[in-house]
Amino acid sequence: MKSLYFTEEHELFRQSVRQFVQKEILPYGDQWEKDEKIPRDLFLKLGEQGFLGINHEEAYGGSKADIFYTCAYLEELAKCGYAGVCAAVSVHQYMATNHLAEAGSHEIKEKFLRPSIEGKKVGAIAVTEPFGGSDVQGMRTTAQKDGDHYIINGSKTFITNGHFCDFVVVACKTDSNAGINGISLIIVERDTPGFTSSQLKKIGWHSSDTGELAFDNVKVPVSNLIGKEGMGFFYIMESFQIERLVAGIIGIGGGDHCLEETLKYMNEREAFGRPIKKFQVLRHEIVQLYTELEAGKQMTYNTCWLMQNGEVPVKEASMVKLYMTELGNKIVDKCLQMFGGYGYMEDFPIARAYRDARVGTIVGGTTQIMREILSKIIIDDIRYKKVYSNDSSVAAASNSNSTNNEKSWGNPSTAKEIIASIPLRIKKEKAADYSTTFQFDIAGETGGQYTLFVNKGDAKIEAGLNGTPECIITADAKVYEDIELGRMDPTMAFMGGQIKVTNIGAMMQFAKYFHRIQ
Repeated sequence: MKSLYFTEEHELFRQSVRQFVQKEILPYGDQWEKDEKIPRDLFLKLGEQGFLGINHEEAYGGSKADIFYTCAYLEELAKCGYAGVCAAVSVHQYMATNHLAEAGSHEIKEKFLRPSIEGKKVGAIAVTEPFGGSDVQGMRTTAQKDGDHYIINGSKTFITNGHFCDFVVVACKTDSNAGINGISLIIVERDTPGFTSSQLKKIGWHSSDTGELAFDNVKVPVSNLIGKEGMGFFYIMESFQIERLVAGIIGIGGGDHCLEETLKYMNEREAFGRPIKKFQVLRHEIVQLYTELEAGKQMTYNTCWLMQNGEVPVKEASMVKLYMTELGNKIVDKCLQMFGGYGYMEDFPIARAYRDARVGTIVGGTTQIMREILSKIIIDDIRYKKVYSNDSSVAAASNSNSTNNEKSWGNPSTAKEIIASIPLRIKKEKAADYSTTFQFDIAGETGGQYTLFVNKGDAKIEAGLNGTPECIITADAKVYEDIELGRMDPTMAFMGGQIKVTNIGAMMQFAKYFHRIQ
């Protein structure tokens, strides 16, 4: 049957990746597992084939192929059965260099992206810290500006390629007082004085190197800043979508590999005088797993299609990450059981697959984090926008589709002016049946305490906290101004406690009836 997503060209490309895996990975995978890293030679060979540039622009040596080439590529790579190989290559190609490609200067792209596409340099990305885990905004690594350099101090952990890489994209605080708006991405090269790393031991992914990094007064030029200072958190959040999709795509290949190995074993293994594939309980188990994997494939491909067409599929990508990694654990657990005692032996690939799959529900955002992100989207009606293409427009927590053609409210800039402009920004016709009372408790010189009364399309502001509010908004004046003026992501400010809203549902409804300033 003709695919909705894959053309004949995609399938020919898939065949070339499959041949590469058979020739350049399968004969050496066991040794790489013992070495706990893959050789640099593999990156060079991937680069020579053009594989490391399929997602990058032609100007720097890539081919900028559509995302379904990535699907074919990563699925076939994952079928090699060495998840550590997939981890090392995908982190280099889709995470570390993604930021270079999306927000890096021309100089950065020439110095780091081009040789990365060629396989001559290997990249890593360092976000997670020993005390932070999934709490990106709580990071402690700092970068203080000193003339035309940054001085970086801190540590990172669980960094794929961290002990092996030529450069690492480091998330650090360039302004410790700005919360999520003070995080930036800066490139640190391997041989920079003060930068050290040590390799960590893992229960799986043995063929990838995972490092703990330390930065002791590491001095790097300001030109190594990726994009704009203070935008790092938002770059990371947007890049998470491709990272989560990559996890889902690799999960497709890994799941296919487990099921194929298990079906092969079921054909060969006999018990009670017949192949075990004849036992109904095992037959039904295996087809159930095939069915669930097929559902996951279609969800993943649909999300890829959304991204290919310019969407920021935060909800769908989070669902893919949640579903596919949980399914990966389920598939390998059920498959190992079908091998019986042999499944517990290192000589059988299913044992390695069992060890490798477990980390899937942890890396790139844990299962619990995925569920919380989805809760905010599905229950709290949070929405997101692109940040790479327009740095002044980060995520938006509003479901308003209005435009600001009638700017009768002028250009308010302080919290006091912004709140005073609210009655001028009401959509009177739409709010004809809408009534509410909101209180604003805004700390700081340009803030104050105010009450907003809305009565069937008419709105007025009073000084002080009056009446019985449906919702109370509490924030520092600078935070409130940054949110209203599009300089801060309201979703992340809410999640980080920088702005408090007592009734998120009322806040979402409120947003329908007012023009945004920006």
